[in-house]
Amino acid sequence: MTGKDELNPLPLRDLPLRDLHETAGARFGGFAGWSMPITYPLGVMKEHLHTREQAGLFDISHMKLFRLTGPDAAAALARACPLDPDAIAQNHSKYTLLLDESAGIVDDLIVTRLGPDAFMVVANAGNAQADEAELKARAAGLAVAIEPLDGVFLALQGPGAEAAAIRAGLPVDGLVFMQGTEPRADWFLSRSGYTGEDGFEIGLPEADARALVAALLTDPSVAWIGLAARDSLRLEAGLCLHGQDITPETNPVEAGLTWAIPKTVRERGGFVGAEALAAAMAAGPARRRVGLKPEGRQPVRAGAVILDEDGSEIGIVTSGGFGPSAGHPVAMGYVRAGRAEAALHTDIRGNRIALAVHPLPFTPHRYRRG
Repeated sequence: MTGKDELNPLPLRDLPLRDLHETAGARFGGFAGWSMPITYPLGVMKEHLHTREQAGLFDISHMKLFRLTGPDAAAALARACPLDPDAIAQNHSKYTLLLDESAGIVDDLIVTRLGPDAFMVVANAGNAQADEAELKARAAGLAVAIEPLDGVFLALQGPGAEAAAIRAGLPVDGLVFMQGTEPRADWFLSRSGYTGEDGFEIGLPEADARALVAALLTDPSVAWIGLAARDSLRLEAGLCLHGQDITPETNPVEAGLTWAIPKTVRERGGFVGAEALAAAMAAGPARRRVGLKPEGRQPVRAGAVILDEDGSEIGIVTSGGFGPSAGHPVAMGYVRAGRAEAALHTDIRGNRIALAVHPLPFTPHRYRRG
């Protein structure tokens, strides 16, 4: 969910399980301030397809979990995000947004209710420090504790994820998409992910994680999957990457994410960015996020300019690459409102590539909804 932290002047942080990735032959690269496994010997294409066909294991410990507890925990979240925390049932999760006063998207979050006065928030790696500062500032004066959690965060994704999880002893029975629990002390387990596939995300202490990884990797259906394949999986699933597809310069209206904001919350306001969001909704979007299918086999990357039939710039590609499951290049970007029906194209080193607006997602979601 988070884009590149380019020009990060700080040393890259290592994942707690780095030695396991080294043993598995991972190739590492910098991402959002972390040294991350980008690919394994299987290679990006096969890692992507393995996740679609069996079960991919991802180390997403660069992402951040925050536990909010206290009698005002729901009130703090309602002030911080366009969300109705009181409407979230026990052990259910909601996708939401952290907006600034201009309704720009500071981050996208998953909030899970763990008890009457307890919530878990999953945030993006590159935004973790800013998110923590914002959450605490917006909770000023309220009776709530906001605790960032350390440890390991894993994702198990794919049609074989449930069976592999059960064989490894994970208590996943009864969970459906967008539900989460704390099955053991210092654990967090949710049926969620960012690949479009059924699967789970598991936060747990390092020692427990090492035992779980060892158990999972004895299963022939499970393989380590790197960040490169995670990106092609999420792009095929039509999911936004924060830092690229959504940023503080993007509002939920043009990003097509107002579905995540309940109508009653929009009407009631009271959250940071509420007035700007109402104005943006009243004015309508000046541009819209769309899926794009480039003609031919050449991928179109983020930053490519979108042109109309006259060669006038009317948009920009924010994510792009080859979709191994789709079988063709896939991309997302923003196009000026009212121009999505135009004959779009881009220019790559003098080559004109036609772009067809394509419904999202490029591959169907296969979440286990019960």
